[in-house]
Parts: sequence; C-alpha cells; structure tokens
Amino acid sequence: MSSLFAHRDYRQLFTAQVVALFGTGLTTVALGLLAYELAGADAGAVLGTALAIKMITYVVVAPVVAAFADRVPRRLFLVLLDLARAGVVLALPFVTQVWQIYVLIVVLQAASAAFTPTFQAVLPDILVDERDYTKALSASQLATTMENLLSPVIAAALLSVISFHWLFAGTSAGFLASAVLVLSTRVPDAHRSERGGVWDRTVAGGRIFAATPRLRGVVGFNLVVAAAGAVVIVNTVNFVRDTLGRGQADVAWLLAANGAGTMVTALVLPTVLGRVSERSVMSCGAGLALTGLTGAILLSTVDSGEWRWSAALVIWSVTGAGTGLVLTPIGRVLRRSSRHTDRAAVFAAQFSLSHACWLLTYPIAGWVATELGFTQAWLVLAVLAVAGAVTAWNSWPRREHTVLEHVHSAPPSDAEHLVGAAVGAEGTHRHSHEFVIDHDHRRWPS
Repeated sequence: MSSLFAHRDYRQLFTAQVVALFGTGLTTVALGLLAYELAGADAGAVLGTALAIKMITYVVVAPVVAAFADRVPRRLFLVLLDLARAGVVLALPFVTQVWQIYVLIVVLQAASAAFTPTFQAVLPDILVDERDYTKALSASQLATTMENLLSPVIAAALLSVISFHWLFAGTSAGFLASAVLVLSTRVPDAHRSERGGVWDRTVAGGRIFAATPRLRGVVGFNLVVAAAGAVVIVNTVNFVRDTLGRGQADVAWLLAANGAGTMVTALVLPTVLGRVSERSVMSCGAGLALTGLTGAILLSTVDSGEWRWSAALVIWSVTGAGTGLVLTPIGRVLRRSSRHTDRAAVFAAQFSLSHACWLLTYPIAGWVATELGFTQAWLVLAVLAVAGAVTAWNSWPRREHTVLEHVHSAPPSDAEHLVGAAVGAEGTHRHSHEFVIDHDHRRWPS
C-alpha cells in the first residue's frame, strides 16, 4: 500500500473519502436520536421511512446525475456536493417536524448519490496502473468497514460529553474538510460522452449493464450481498438481544466479527487478484455469503445452548468475508467493461442497481422477520441469494475473451475505427478488438 499512498492526488482523495465516511456514520447515530426526540415511540417508523427514502433516492438520482456529470468540471462538482451535504446536515438540528427530516434526507442522499459514483469514476483516471487501482479498491473497502465499526464507538464517546445535536456540527465540519481536500487535488475532468440526448445518457449505464454478460453477473452478485447483508444490518440487534439473550455489548462484537471478515479479505485481495479472475473471486465470495446465510438459518432454529454465541461469531465473520470478496473487485470489472466516455454512467448504474437490491432485501429482513420470525425471513432472503448467484454464474462466462470478432453494419462515429477491417456484403465491416459496449457497439457479439 505504501506505493499507492505515495500518489499525492490519491492520498488526498482517500483522506477526503475517510473524513466524509465517518461524518456520514456520525449522522446516522445523531439522526436516530433526533427521530426519538421528535417522534418518541414512533422513532423506528421514522427511521425506517428515512432509510427507504435514502435507498429510493440512490436508485433514482445516480443515473440522472451521471447524464450531466461530464458537462461540469469534476473537481468543482465534487466540492459543491460536499458543501451541499455540509449545509443539509447543519440544518438537521433545527428541524421541528418529522416531515422536515424527510425533505432534508432527500437532499442529503441526492447529493451522496451524485458524489459517490462520481468519486469512484475518478479513481481509474488517476490510477492508471491496474495494480495500484486494485490496491485502491481494497483500501476503499477497508475504509468503509472501519467506518461501520468505529463510527458508533466514536459517537458513543462524544455523546458522553456533548449533546447529540453537536454530532451534526461535527459531520458538517467533516464534509467541509472533504471539500477542502478535493479542492486541493488535481481531478481530471470526465471524458465527454458521445451520446447526445439526455435520456440516452441517463440510461446508458443501465443499457451497458444489460448488454454486457459480466455486468449482468455483477448484478446477480449484488443481490447475494444484499440478501446476506440485510441479515447483518437489520436483524443483528434483535437476534442478539431477543434470541440469544445477550447484552448490548455483544451486538457490537457480532457486528465487529462481520467487519473483521470483510477487512481480512480486502487486505488479501490485491495479491490474489493478480493471479485469479474477478469472476472466480466473486463466486467464492457468493459461496461464503450463502454459507453464512445457511448457517444463520440453522442457528435460528436452535432454542438454547451456550455454543450458539460462538457459532454466531463464526457465521457473521464468514458472511463478512463473502461480502468483501464480492464487493472489492467490482471496480476492476466496471473499468474493464466501459470506455472512458461511459465510465461515469457505468459506475452510477452499479451504484443504483446495487442499492435497488438493498431496497428489496431490507424490508424482507425487517418486516417478514417481525411478523413471521427470523427463520422464515432468512429463508426468503436465501432464495433471493441463490437466485442472484445462479444468475451471476449463468450470465458471466467462465472463460472470457476480451478480443471479440464482430460486424459493423453502419459506419461508426470514428471513421478510423474501421481501418484494416474486412469489407463484407452490403458494406458491412468485420474486425476484432478489445470489446466493450459503447455508442458504436450496442450488442454483445454472439
């Protein structure tokens, strides 16, 4: 990792990401306390609605923003989004009605839905060496996992000396610091898309996903992660307290076990991905996630036994390891599957589609578990996970060929593209090159 962090621009951007991540984590804690202050016993419903709004905003906004991301300087765009998030968070302590929380959440998450895929699309442009980019993906996964583990601890320490309202001020300061760091970084502007219409640019990422076999596989793997991850995120608290009969501290330990599994795989993957394909790594991750989900289902059927706690620690860590194996290589797959001009659209599509999977699995983990119990809810999630895994394995060929022969029936936008191509009947041109879906290549060769 030392060579990676010797890269000044990446170092600045990574620091900005970490600061913003921890700011977001503190906001999550403070938002829960604010909901309780305003709604009392209905705080859970308020938070559930806020999370649903967050996911819907992510799914809808990211592709729309990607259609315009190449029309403005990326550094300015990222700075403005950080400033918008800082302003919204600073306004949250002053709300007096629940509906005001919902409005501010829409604005806040819309800014995040624009910031995250834009930030992700910047990294391949400043880290052209694939080994450095792979290390950056691992570092990003580590940062996200550390935030999930440490943000509640930091929030608890701060709440022992200050009111939760000050957490919003700290978060706002974090977003401002992120803006300053981005402003001090050389961020290359996005390559202007060759697609003319707004609608064409908006749906470009989704069309590339639909037409590219390996990206259809990524969507399937997203569903596996969302199904297994929903058990961890939504059900851990109640499972530990109500089923296992353990204390609050054990909730944190079980979540930490899950995070530890993710961190270990993120640390190991830069070396592994140099020798093993992304499909193999992600397939292994899906298998581990399914194993963890199966273990959780079996554990939920056992009524007693001190060994259940040890088993839960192992199951949650296995699920975390599977999550890390699936999520970390995705950036490499996206970069390999898109031209520079479509990269922002493809990263935005991944952001939107992955959160659509979470939008499906969160309610199942919450509502079905509440009404029917953990076993039934987790069985439903397991069915979804298996469906996702089967889709991924069937869509993504085991043996891929990057150079593909194909035919152009119409002239491409770049006339030089056909230099050396064989001319066929009715003016068609046949040639081979490294193939991705773009403006001139809209269908995958059979």
